[in-house]
Formats: sequence, structure tokens, C-alpha cells
Amino acid sequence: MDTQQRHSWGLAFGLCLITLAVNLQAPLYTTYAQLSGYGAGATAVAFSGYVLGVLPVLLAFGGLADRVGRKPLIVTALCLSMLATVITVIWPNLIALGVARLMMGVGTGLASATSTAYMVELMPTCDARSPANRVTASTSLGFGLGAALTSLFLFLHHSVTPGSFWLQLVLAALAIIVVARLPDPAPRLKHAAMLRLPLFPAGSLPYSFSMLLAWATSGLVIAILPSVLAAHDLQRWSGLSTFTVISCGLIFQPWVKRMQPARATGLGLLVLPLSYALLAWGASQGSLAAVLLGALGASSACYGFLYLGGLSAITAMAGAQKARGSAGFFLFAYVGFSIPVVVTGWLADHFGADVALAVFGLALLAGATITGLRIVRTEAFVAQPAQG
Repeated sequence: MDTQQRHSWGLAFGLCLITLAVNLQAPLYTTYAQLSGYGAGATAVAFSGYVLGVLPVLLAFGGLADRVGRKPLIVTALCLSMLATVITVIWPNLIALGVARLMMGVGTGLASATSTAYMVELMPTCDARSPANRVTASTSLGFGLGAALTSLFLFLHHSVTPGSFWLQLVLAALAIIVVARLPDPAPRLKHAAMLRLPLFPAGSLPYSFSMLLAWATSGLVIAILPSVLAAHDLQRWSGLSTFTVISCGLIFQPWVKRMQPARATGLGLLVLPLSYALLAWGASQGSLAAVLLGALGASSACYGFLYLGGLSAITAMAGAQKARGSAGFFLFAYVGFSIPVVVTGWLADHFGADVALAVFGLALLAGATITGLRIVRTEAFVAQPAQG
């Protein structure tokens, strides 16, 4: 392995450890809520602390990497991931979880602001997609792997501070050493603009809204589903469902890359409600097989068809403003990752989990149908002048 490849894999290792910490506590959400005397609504609020951390960093400090360099942001993000884990080790409760999620959001925002550009600098290649693909693969794997590791340790010994927490601390410390040894070739621009407002190109809103629906579904699986599974004594499997709904989407990405963005997005909007229906039914009935199959289908939509299809469409529409166009796309995604999840948690507390899951499913079906029809009509309108 040459030096450039070694450096790129070192960065990928660091990014994976940053995102691994994000969902590390997911299988313990219900336990934290019970220890703190709260329900699903408060759990969803604590879960959404992540969004409160990541959005301001992405929007208000988008140019920070140009001023201080790439490597300091990655190292800072790794330190924040370790500190967030330590907080939940010392105080295993819902309030500490909210604080930890906020810190992990800040760390992920710092890493997201520079990860792709840094990978391009460390991994010179003729194919501009390769660095982005490596960043996507490493972060997606980390997001799901943390929850899966915690579930594995909970099967061995149930604890509010399982061995996965200590493993993350050791691996993150190792990642800091690896990243600290990487070169940082980007020039420092002392007067680079910090604020980078999102851009919403004409025709982009249906694609952005489809991402809102996708991440609302994955957020519900991470934050609300553990309490539903706990009613059937399946809480320890919630980490595996989180891993499935996030990381298994990587399997479908090579196929999605060969599809037209509109077709990929349309297919994702068809798969998502059907997969959610299977997942919700399985959770209500205590069928682990249905939950995992539904999570796999949802993952194909959330992190395959809708993610790559929507992002490809947005970047094409944004032209030279690709960074701002992507920021607008992810703004919708993170709104979906927070508000619908909090509302569903509130419904679960006041009307029961089955009612909350059904209401979310109906809203998801309506949103997917309207958005899909909008994309079909937009593509048909664009195709008519081309045919003429």
C-alpha cells in the first residue's frame, strides 16, 4: 500500500470512529428513559440534541476548515466523540444522553464540513467519485456499527455502561494518533467566509423533501423503536435494527449509481412506505424477522435510492454552487431527523406506540405519494422540450 492510500485509509478510520460514537447508546435509550422517569417523547428530544449540534456548525462554520486546516477539525471531532462517551459512562441517564448527542452533533458537523475535501487532498485520483465514496462508506459503517457493537455487548452482559463504550474510547484514542500523523496540505485562508447559506435550486424541493422522509424514518427506528421492541423483550436487538437501517444501505449504492436520479428517487419513495409498514407491523407484533426485513428495505431507500438519487439531482441543479446545494439538501434531512421523531415520541406517550407508528406511517405514505408524483410531473415537463 502506497503512502497516499495509507493516508486515505487513516482518515477513513478516523471518520468511522467519529460516527461510531453517534449511535453507540441507541440500544440503551429505553433504559436511560426508565432510569430518568421519562417516556418516548423525552427520549426523542434527547435524540434530537444531535441535530441541534450539527446544523449550526454546518451553516455558521462552513468555512472554518479553510481558516484552520482540515486535520484540526477531525481531531477535535474525535475528542468530542470521546468526551460524549465519557459523559454517558459517568451519568447514564437521559439528560446526559441529550448533552452527549449535542456534542456528537458538533463533532459530526466539524467532520462533515471538511471530510470530503480532505479525502480528495489525501487521495488524488482521476475519478472524483472515489474520495466521496470512501467518506460515505466509512461514515455510514460507523453510524450503524456503534449500535450493533453495543447490542453485542448487551447480549454478553447487560449493563448501562457496556464494553462497547470502553472499546470506542480506546479506538478513538488510536484514531487521534493516526489522524495527527496525516499531512494537511490545504493552504490556510485567513479571510475565508465562515457563513455558507444553503441553496435551493429550482426544482430541487421534491428531492430535498424525499430526504426529509427518509431520515425521519431512520430516526424513528433509532429513537422510538427500542421502546416498542422492549415491550416484547427484544430491546437488545434494537442495535441490530439500527445497524440494518443505516449501514446496509451501502449494499444498494453501486446499483443506484447506475440509475437516473429521478428514477432512483421515485423507486425509493415506493420502497420506503412499504418497508416501513413491514417494520412497524413487526415491531407491534414482536416479530424480529419482520423488523429486520423492514429495516433492510428502509435502508435501501434511506441510504441508497433517496440519498444518492436526491443528492445527484441536487448537485446537477446547483451547477457551480454544489456545496451550498448540498447544504440545503442536508438541511431538509436533519429537519426530518428531528421534528417528526419528536412528534412521534409525543404521540407514543399520549396515545400508545401502535397509534404513533400508524400516524407516522400514514404521514409517510401521503408525503411519499405527493413527492413522487411531483417528481414524475417535473421530469415529464422537462422531457417535453427535449423531445421537441
